[in-house]
Amino acid sequence: MKLHVVAGARPNFMKIAPLWQGLATHAEINPSFVHTAQHRDDAMSSMIWRELGLPDPDHVLDWKASEHGDPIPKMIGAYKALCNAERPDMVLVVGDVNSSLAAALVARDMGIPLVHLEAGLRCFETDMPEEQNRIAIDAMSDLLLTPSDDADQNLLAEGIAPDHIKQVGNIMIDTLVMMQSAVSSQQAAIKYGLNKGNYVLVTLHRQDNVDDKVTLGRIVDAIIELATHHTVCFPIHPRTAKRLTLQGYLDALRKGGIRMLPALGYLDFASLMKDAGLVITDSGGVQEETSFLGTNCLTLRPSTERPVTVDLGTNRLVNASDLVAVALAQFPRHVRSVSIPGWDGNTTERTISALKHFVANL
Repeated sequence: MKLHVVAGARPNFMKIAPLWQGLATHAEINPSFVHTAQHRDDAMSSMIWRELGLPDPDHVLDWKASEHGDPIPKMIGAYKALCNAERPDMVLVVGDVNSSLAAALVARDMGIPLVHLEAGLRCFETDMPEEQNRIAIDAMSDLLLTPSDDADQNLLAEGIAPDHIKQVGNIMIDTLVMMQSAVSSQQAAIKYGLNKGNYVLVTLHRQDNVDDKVTLGRIVDAIIELATHHTVCFPIHPRTAKRLTLQGYLDALRKGGIRMLPALGYLDFASLMKDAGLVITDSGGVQEETSFLGTNCLTLRPSTERPVTVDLGTNRLVNASDLVAVALAQFPRHVRSVSIPGWDGNTTERTISALKHFVANL
């Protein structure tokens, strides 16, 4: 049974790593790592997968990236060519990025069974591209592997057949558990001249936050104001760096004393999360990781597809106008790491079991 494990963006690599390790010597399922080339920057792709113990991809899709235009049709064309040349028995996609949608559309068009790992997450903002991707991928999938009860309920409410849904847990936590020793020994705070527990870590990349000049300006102003009270460290996503440069905000951040870093590999960033006094983010995965690590998190979004992190008090939703006040009230406050069903490092085992059962019934 040939399985295409499709990844193309930073969070994808982090999620497939433990699954790949679990399937590496599997007797029945033969995985093939397909890189869609959505992220090409070394820190967003090859550095990540090598740190996580992934091999180089078996296939890298060949398409020409451009600053403007929708990349999904290009990824679809490149992946369809690969599937025509080497048709898999099954395709597995993870998360909500464009890579996953492109591969899902090809699998549906070619009649290849499709598995969605991390299915059912919803923030209920239907104008958000990631939400649109989640809904579309789930509607096409033959096996939907969910992380939580709320994800199951979301899918059932959308009319997904119960026998297509299997709750396996949170694959992102498997990665943290797998890499915990390496993260603990990384000492990234010392490496970048930061005092453990006494800095704010910022990461931004969502379209709603970085594409609009006014919104981005408000966030930049808030970060600069926060830096007058505490050290602020800001590893900048390549997409965000382009927007900051285009809007002329990079100089303001420099003058405001922000510790700006390039996009970081998995180990450095996870180490900085673990030792931060506070994390400010708009990333879904970071909300989960900080909850597991016991680091307080503020999420610059009006909603989240990880509601359990808010329910448990490890994460709080904020906007730019109240960011500084909330951050000052929350810093430094480490929350206790929480025990959440399915956040136990055994999602890989449950996922492989679900795949075996699915294959047996094809």
